[in-house]
Amino acid sequence: MNIVLNEVTNTIHKHDTGRSDRQTVCGATNHVSQDDLSRVTVIEPELETLHASKCGRCFDDGGGY
Repeated sequence: MNIVLNEVTNTIHKHDTGRSDRQTVCGATNHVSQDDLSRVTVIEPELETLHASKCGRCFDDGGGY
């Protein structure tokens, strides 16, 4: 799974496949500098081990945004 990490808020988002490198499904990071975003590839179980919040718009069990 491709995710986008907002390094400022430490929140992960789902990557919007087919769009630019760091675009997210929810669009919450459209105003964030590309320098503050990282695209990361992880497998689903690894999401639970990341020390980051999940975006509530991108993930059903998320809480941020």
